[in-house]
Amino acid sequence: MQITIIIPTYNEAENLPKLVSALFSLPLDLNLLIVDDNSPDGTGEVADSLSAAHPDKITVLHREGKLGLRTAYLTGIELALATQTNAIAQMDADFSHDPARLVEMVKLLKTRDVVLGSRYVPGGRVDANWSLWRKWLSAFGNLYARTILGFKLRDVTTGYRLWRRETLEGMPLNRIQSSGYVFLVEMAYMAYSLGYRFGEVPIYFADRQWGKSKMSFKIQLEASFRIWQVRWAYRDLRAKGRAARVN
Repeated sequence: MQITIIIPTYNEAENLPKLVSALFSLPLDLNLLIVDDNSPDGTGEVADSLSAAHPDKITVLHREGKLGLRTAYLTGIELALATQTNAIAQMDADFSHDPARLVEMVKLLKTRDVVLGSRYVPGGRVDANWSLWRKWLSAFGNLYARTILGFKLRDVTTGYRLWRRETLEGMPLNRIQSSGYVFLVEMAYMAYSLGYRFGEVPIYFADRQWGKSKMSFKIQLEASFRIWQVRWAYRDLRAKGRAARVN
């Protein structure tokens, strides 16, 4: 199975070489698509050097500025689907997503349409060094989205995902409007509404070892309002998904 991993980057110069080395050590057929938003720390130049060392395995997309997660992934998915790849992964560049768990995710994808790296299934957990407040905030944000949207999944805000190409080809991705991490919730909800089969693999979500977190109160506030808009926007897909399950 050929897999394309889309890795959005902004100020990840310290992490990127280590991540690439870890990914290419896995027993998987991987191609990497690095989408850099003109990082001022030189991440784009680091990515170019890595691409030069692995010309058939790494592609770098340079963007003019910090354009955000939604457009990074949607553009990356469009480019990946133009290749012969069988599956497409989403993951962070900061080692919060353990590359080794991708092996188990690939195994589960044989019987699923999309596989999530989950912090909230048995065996999954968040960083042990997080404060109680941060752990509560993370769990509450996930529970909030799950409750409003009616998900049966355990971790709907995770950014670690592996998709069959056919699943992404069957989704109207141009309808997604959210930015920030709500984009991830909206994308999962679209697939869930259409009746695609989900699987969840437990992961340990580690805090970034190098660099600075990009999460902010503004992003969290946007999420709390945007979730309701997501539920309303896809009521037609929910009806379509229900009909497909009945038939």
